[in-house]
This record gives sequence, structure tokens and C-alpha cells, in this order.
Amino acid sequence: MKKLLSIVGARPNFIKIAPIDKALRKYRKEVSHQICHTGQHFDDRMSRIFFEDLDMPKPHFYLGVGGGSHAEQTARIMLELEKVLAAGKPDLVIVPGDVNSTLAAALVASKMGIPIAHVEAGLRSFDKSMPEEINRIVTDVVSEYLFVTEHSAMRNLRDEGVADRKIHFVGNVMIDSLEAHYEAVEASDITQRMGLEKENYILATFHRPTNVDDKQQLSALMNTLKRLAKERPVVFPLHPRTCIRLRDFGLDKRLPKNLHLTDPLGYIEFLSLMRYAELVITDSGGIQEETTYMNVQCITVRKNTERPVTIDVGTNHLVGTDLEKVEKTAMDILSGITKPGRIPELWDGKAARRIAEVLVEGLG
Repeated sequence: MKKLLSIVGARPNFIKIAPIDKALRKYRKEVSHQICHTGQHFDDRMSRIFFEDLDMPKPHFYLGVGGGSHAEQTARIMLELEKVLAAGKPDLVIVPGDVNSTLAAALVASKMGIPIAHVEAGLRSFDKSMPEEINRIVTDVVSEYLFVTEHSAMRNLRDEGVADRKIHFVGNVMIDSLEAHYEAVEASDITQRMGLEKENYILATFHRPTNVDDKQQLSALMNTLKRLAKERPVVFPLHPRTCIRLRDFGLDKRLPKNLHLTDPLGYIEFLSLMRYAELVITDSGGIQEETTYMNVQCITVRKNTERPVTIDVGTNHLVGTDLEKVEKTAMDILSGITKPGRIPELWDGKAARRIAEVLVEGLG
């Protein structure tokens, strides 16, 4: 029996690994699958509640690395994970996404001669000032299995000289999780509890350093949300990083009644708010995909995206960080000027099954 170990550390990782864990249960005689949580997201509201919502098993290993700079966090994960890999000797390490846990696990496993499977490989923003871009590139270089979500990712990997035998177009496991919980998402009473009218409010999320670490930019962002709150209620669940910056900069006071700042939400509650929003404004990567699948208008406040299919096929509007343009686009959408979208190829809830089949056959 082959031993597989998945490394997770942040909310998006949990969403991607949950369906893979379920798909691998079909092959209990061929493979055993364990999960290692690095503790990169150490806030209980950013971690435990997601495991519960996604019906994931309790992690077999918890490294508890916590926060710190990119170098500190990555180094601590590498030191602790090396012990786990040396003791357990897995036949394959699965790394999802592009966070520090992804990079750290890929580096340690490759140095120890353990094959790596990268879930969500090949995505490129072509902006190396983003830590996630470095994480993606390095992880892809050392991975044996590259599971991609869209055609642009296949092109990127081929342009970088990756052999076709390593590249597998399987679809999007984020959508597997969404589909699996769609009934619960639609049944959630979160909008009612918050006093919101469905399809008549804006959902906002921001956590990237370019948007929240600079006082002037974050102040301008909050002023934009305040103005939009005159048109529609705005719900703004706060990432711990954003919450700290708002408090440090004194921007969490004297807010209009229609601008609702909340603690981080669970997976089901957040998806339900997204499902019934008239508009989502974000700097997240995964949210661009989820809104595309649910046919919800999305404004991405970034200069680039590693998920171009959400623009080419989906409902995503990439408008940059000019907040006047963000506000104008938002007002256009609220006035009915929306973008038609469709679901991208293979975003059908079966990506994890395809991944499991490739891995079981490949490990033979």
C-alpha cells in the first residue's frame, strides 16, 4: 500500500484537499491518505471551523508554526515537516495552491527524494512581486504530477518546458467542494440573520498587502466601501490581517450603519453570502473562481490575475487598484450593466476523482 500525505496550512488548502481526501477513500486497498496541517492559518476561525464545515478528518499531524515573516514561516514549516516526512516516509506528498505551506512542503519533499503532486499547478500572474507567484513557480519546477484547472495553466507549463506526461488537466477541486455543499449553502439562513435582502447587497473581502498594509490605500478602500454602502448594504468579513490594520490605522471607527464588518465566517456561511450577493468585490484568487461558477458578478481589485479563465469565460471584472475605476465599475453593475458568464470546462465537481485516478495509476 502506498502512503500519501497532503500538506495544508490555509483556508484555500482545506477546500482543495477535502474532496481529494474523499475521492481517495475509494482506493483504501491501494493507498492510505493522511493530512498534515502546518498551522499557517492559526486563528481558530480561519482553521478549525473550515475542517468542520468541509467534513474533513482531524489532521494526523499539526505543526503549529503560526505567523511571522515569509522567511520565518517557511523555515519553521520546513524544519518541522522534515521530521514528519523522515518518520512517516510517504510515497507521495500532495501540495495544493500557492501559500507558504505549499512552497515549504515542496522544497522539503524534493530534497528528500519524495515525489510531489501540485494541485492547481501552472497558474501565473506574471507578477513576481507577489509571494504567491514565487511559490507557484518553484513548486511546479519540483513536482512530478501537475494538476491544472484551466487551459492557460497548461500553456504556461509547456512554455516553461514541463514535459506533457507530468501535466494533467483535471478541472477545479474548489468547485468539487462547492458542489458537494451547495444544498447547505442554499439552505443557510445567514442572509436572514444579518437582515439582508438576497441579491441586494455587496460582499467585500480584502487581505493582500498591496490593499491593506498601506494606510493611504486602505483608507481609500474604506471610503469607497462607505460610498457604495449608500447604494447597497456592504458586508465585509475581516481577514485577521485586515482587522489588525484597520485597528492600527484607526479606520474601524465611525462607520455607516450599512457597512457591516464581521469576524471571519465559516465555509458554508461565507459561500451563502457569496451565492446571494448582487456583487462581490475582492482581491482573493479563489473567490474569482467561486463567483464565476455561481454566476455572481465579481470585481477583482488587483492589477493582474493568475486565473484568466474567470475573465475570459466567467463573471470576473479585473479593474486594477484604481479605486475610482472600482467604484465606477461597481455602480455600473448595480445599475444592471453586468457581464454574462458560463462555467469553464471540467468545472463539474469531478476533479478530485480524476486526481485520485491519476495518482493511484501512477503509483501503481
